[in-house]
Amino acid sequence: MGYRPRVVRALVLLVGFWLMGLAMLVAMAVLDWLLVTRLLTARAAWLEGMVLTVTVLLALAIVRGMFVFVRAGRLGPVPHAVAVAPRDQPELWEQVRVAAQVAGERPPDELHLVAEVNAGVAEHSRLLGLLPGRRRMLLGLPLLAGLTVPQLRAVLAHEFGHFAHLDTRLGGVVMRGRNAVLHTVAVFGRGSTPLHRTIGALYLGYARVFLRTSQSVARRQERAADQVAARHAGRGATVAALRALPVLDAAHTHYRRTYAEMGTPLGALPPVGEVHGGFVRLLAARPGEHLATLSAGCRARRPHPYDSHPPTAERIALVEELPADGRDDDSADAPTALGLLRDPGKVFAELEACTLPHEAAGLRRMSWDDLVMARAVADAEGWSRPLRLAVVRALRAQARGAGEPVGTELPGLEEVLDAFDRGLLWMEVADRMPKPPQAARLVGASARNFIRPKVFDGLAGMVHLRLTDAGLARPDIAWSGRPGLALPEEWEKSMDEALDAAVADTPDTAPLRTLLAGIDHMPVRPRAGVGDRRHRGLSRDPAG
Repeated sequence: MGYRPRVVRALVLLVGFWLMGLAMLVAMAVLDWLLVTRLLTARAAWLEGMVLTVTVLLALAIVRGMFVFVRAGRLGPVPHAVAVAPRDQPELWEQVRVAAQVAGERPPDELHLVAEVNAGVAEHSRLLGLLPGRRRMLLGLPLLAGLTVPQLRAVLAHEFGHFAHLDTRLGGVVMRGRNAVLHTVAVFGRGSTPLHRTIGALYLGYARVFLRTSQSVARRQERAADQVAARHAGRGATVAALRALPVLDAAHTHYRRTYAEMGTPLGALPPVGEVHGGFVRLLAARPGEHLATLSAGCRARRPHPYDSHPPTAERIALVEELPADGRDDDSADAPTALGLLRDPGKVFAELEACTLPHEAAGLRRMSWDDLVMARAVADAEGWSRPLRLAVVRALRAQARGAGEPVGTELPGLEEVLDAFDRGLLWMEVADRMPKPPQAARLVGASARNFIRPKVFDGLAGMVHLRLTDAGLARPDIAWSGRPGLALPEEWEKSMDEALDAAVADTPDTAPLRTLLAGIDHMPVRPRAGVGDRRHRGLSRDPAG
């Protein structure tokens, strides 16, 4: 079947989506009329009354669905975004206007910057876009920070290409109809009554047929939008943008979890403007392939069965097959699109004020170094506490058996090592470490191997606290790695081996005691050096 017949078939199904509700309303109206005028009897009045009540409630649900479908193209408020006017950011607006002109479309009436790796154009449409309405563009600040100007041009042209009637005007109507159908089904899915869910199931079944039929139309529109992007920005820049988007998405997720949310357990935030602006620092410290490593271990998102986007590899291959345009692929050397903004620090601060919850206004602000140190200390205390509790309980049990006084304070590092030397680690302490019920049934080597990492972490946490108190551990934000504590080189070389020996099947605390004995003779470092390394104990995901 050709493209135009597929568009017409999808359009017929789209109209049928709305007519289905109208047909059900007519059927129920006929049923109610028959009940009232022809079938009403005194004997079955209660049953007929119940049927009338149900049909009225169903009718209300159907009318709601039809109303939602008609209003699906309305533009609502955008509370978590910064609206920018042409006079505020003329350079960025110029790029947007040119991209719209290349696609043969009118520019948006509004431009909002958001804190997502995303871009999109929405229209306050009437009759699914047959009558034009107010347009709004959402553009992610992380995109501006991670894409070059040519790559941004490709993204902008692609978004306006969705509105360009490249094959037939009805193709754009079908695309907007898909969004309206998905919105309507989502509203019914959130229904609070069985009747809403029942009607929603009918709409869902019809929606699957429409989405399956219109998927080829939607994907052709996506490929056509890619061609608009290549024509405007160049084939090389378009391919580079397609490859960069999933990498930026993974990098931004890593940044939020590892850096922006670092102070959540502490009730603290990074400096003003750095909640989102710190992402620029991470990108600067991770050029090229180093940034791509953040997405290497990420599981690819499972594609939606009715996703309008073809696979990225397929889109790249199709763009690369386009005729050479004479433009070299020098987008990697071009300046980032963030340079289009005037006073980006102010924009990041405004976006932060829009996206943070109201209760965040009372949180304390800390520098990145102070935040790393505070989180490292809190993590170390959290990791060491289970071990210290297990040791003090083991010592209390032993003291009661010997009739000796029972201590109440949590033990220090040397007391924990003394307990290990007395053979209490695998006999008494390990049994008192917290573990899931399934692990409680383990015995012998299996039990030791299960609990050993927790003992290692607890002991490492106590060591970190000792080094921090001695002024020998310094915070390392490590934009190119993971934030943590930078330790003296001697400790970095020998600490892991010493901890491994202390938690071995036959504990040997001598190597760790030797390191601890040298603390008093080490000079206090004024700050963490750029070349300092972090101990692995604090390289965990701070959000975990």
